[in-house]
Amino acid sequence: MVTSSQDVALQVIQQAIAALAKWANFAHPPLNEEYSEVERAKEILGWNENTSVGLLRLLFDSVNLSDEPNKEPSNTHYHALAAIENQDESYSTIPYPLDDKPEEAQVSFKAEINQKISDYLKDNWQNLSLLMLILEKFGSCLSFGAVDVALVDMARITAAIATTLINNPAEKISLIAGDLSGIQKFIYTISSDGALKSLRARSFYLELVTEEVVQQLLSRLKIPRTNVIYAGGGNLYILASASEDNTNVVQQVRQQFNKWLLEEFQGKVFLALDCLNLPITEIASAEFASHWSNATKNLAVHKSQKFADQISNFINPRHSHEPCRVCHRDDVEPEKLKPLNKNQPDSVLACGTCRSMFDLGSDLFGVKAIVRSTRENVGSKLPTLSFKLPASDDSPAVNIYYHCFKTWKPIVPESDMVLLVNDWILDHYQFKHFKNVSPLLLGNYGKGNETGKNHAEEVQGFMRAEEMAAKAQGIDRVGYLRMDVDRLGQIFAKGLGEQQTLPRLAGLSRQMSYFFKVYLNSLAQKRLANLPENIQQVSLKDEKYNILFIYAGGDDLFVSGAWNEIVNFAFDVYQSFRTYTGSNPHITLSGGVSIEDIKFPLYLAAKSSGDAEDAAKGNGRDSLGLFGQVFKWDEWLGHPQKTKFDEINERYANQEARPNLLGVLPFVKKLEQQNIGVDYSRSFVRNLLITAQIQEQVLEKFKDNQESKEAVDTRYYLHLPKIAYTLARLPKDVLDDSDFRTSLKSPYNAPYFRAIATWIELLNRS
Repeated sequence: MVTSSQDVALQVIQQAIAALAKWANFAHPPLNEEYSEVERAKEILGWNENTSVGLLRLLFDSVNLSDEPNKEPSNTHYHALAAIENQDESYSTIPYPLDDKPEEAQVSFKAEINQKISDYLKDNWQNLSLLMLILEKFGSCLSFGAVDVALVDMARITAAIATTLINNPAEKISLIAGDLSGIQKFIYTISSDGALKSLRARSFYLELVTEEVVQQLLSRLKIPRTNVIYAGGGNLYILASASEDNTNVVQQVRQQFNKWLLEEFQGKVFLALDCLNLPITEIASAEFASHWSNATKNLAVHKSQKFADQISNFINPRHSHEPCRVCHRDDVEPEKLKPLNKNQPDSVLACGTCRSMFDLGSDLFGVKAIVRSTRENVGSKLPTLSFKLPASDDSPAVNIYYHCFKTWKPIVPESDMVLLVNDWILDHYQFKHFKNVSPLLLGNYGKGNETGKNHAEEVQGFMRAEEMAAKAQGIDRVGYLRMDVDRLGQIFAKGLGEQQTLPRLAGLSRQMSYFFKVYLNSLAQKRLANLPENIQQVSLKDEKYNILFIYAGGDDLFVSGAWNEIVNFAFDVYQSFRTYTGSNPHITLSGGVSIEDIKFPLYLAAKSSGDAEDAAKGNGRDSLGLFGQVFKWDEWLGHPQKTKFDEINERYANQEARPNLLGVLPFVKKLEQQNIGVDYSRSFVRNLLITAQIQEQVLEKFKDNQESKEAVDTRYYLHLPKIAYTLARLPKDVLDDSDFRTSLKSPYNAPYFRAIATWIELLNRS
């Protein structure tokens, strides 16, 4: 009897469910005799009869990027015992780590598991999709064996290893790594009417491109989805057995996709895809870290030789036509350029891809299911996305279609696979609904538009830029935020030191992905319920954010919205992320915000916010670029551990005292609370800006000697006369606030005047 990879993977997942059942004390169907491949995989990973489910310690605590070897974490946190809930009207709260073991919560959590799982097992014991969802929903917060390895990660990696052992006596495994490069070119460099929703559709489209690469690999390698370590944001990692045939499959998929990408997008997007073979026993050892790094380096080599297999396409002469007014490609025949907006004949002329992105952008709001099929028409009323991969070498042409539906249960008699968007409801994954179903996690929050009655073509669509600006406090402007995790490559390459095993790396990538693709939706939808305790809140409002996620991937995001809400959201995301990762100093975020007029081209806004983010990275990371200024996050928030002036202050015999108000936000909140009046506010802001301008002009003289006494005196003390003049003209009740008065005059706050004044100015300008 031939053993299939599906059967082997199913057995591992059934055994993991059995381990969960033993811990939570619920019944499960009997287990079959163990396959030899499963037995060997468990042996490699140290899963034996004594391995048990327990409380899970936060893996982020173990990340260390210093030169010192990894030691026991100074702070130890534990996962809260909570199932991942459905991302619909009732968003799951972000499960922030706990300082102590959640011992008392075990009884209620076991009861919840009992209640929600038992009824599904009898009729779905052969349903790998549902069993995997159960493990992910309930087993992401529980350990298995090692205290920092989650049950779901141990089960998934064990299943992946077991399937690679089938007909593999040499026990060689292949780590397949992929990276879609050029994502920023594809997403951000478009210019057109309706660019906001077009960009949102483009980021969604690239998620499906990654998904289709995964599907092609899984089907051709004949392996189940348990072998996918990670897929999203243009990156993927898959385990397969190391064989010449499998290496050829990876090469064929790479060539076929790049041939299609070159024809479809003129080389803007490129798929780097490679496999690295290693002894299977090193999966669970520290040696695996070097293999992971080498796989990433191999991708870099492929990216440096983009489209080398299709070089003739660049050499051969081709006709150039009138360019598409959106993406600027000039290889489309004139008769195929049509109005971007079919409801407006005078709309700019665009190619078929850009028109489909524009149409899809209007309909993405509320998509709940995506059907993958070889059939071009399955009755969906929403736009269909097609992948028409051309024939390449021994690979025949492939036509695959992704159909979107706004119901979780589309009526499609013959579907290849169904992706349910942010759906954690167990009932939806039963065999009676679908034979092949998987969750698709998307950071897809977007406030709905409120002017559909005046814009019939946008009913139930996303909020438009002019609506965002109208919702802003103060000046009518749109904000754009870009953020990403600092040093993510190093975190995965060496952050766990001797514990850099595949189950832990899978856990790291999964937890990162949850934050950006699952929990940010919750933060935007229900703000106060999802903020950590004891943080510096920029706003106390608990309304849905008037923002749109253009992109939120495995470790980064690009968001637009009402300018002041974008600023608030940036601080919410940062403080939530830092708490979510146990406040580990080695895991930080940097971000950049640009604030623009509603008519400002979106691709330029993306560049502007990207430049602000780059400036933040250049400030030693863990920083925010905002209002043309760059400071550490804690300087913006008003609780810096150490500022640049602290170093200078240590040189003085009579040292300056740290003021009670320090940083940007404390002054902004103080001035907002004081309600000093429009005239006073304008005068105050004007004088602060003049002070900052004088400082900056004088400092230009010392740009080659920033540490000289003259430069230091200019930066930290030149403001005193002007600030004294400014304070004297404020209302008496403001002057009576000694903290405000002395803090504003302190040299500690001298660098922040322009940021404070700009923030107040924008909040109060009508």
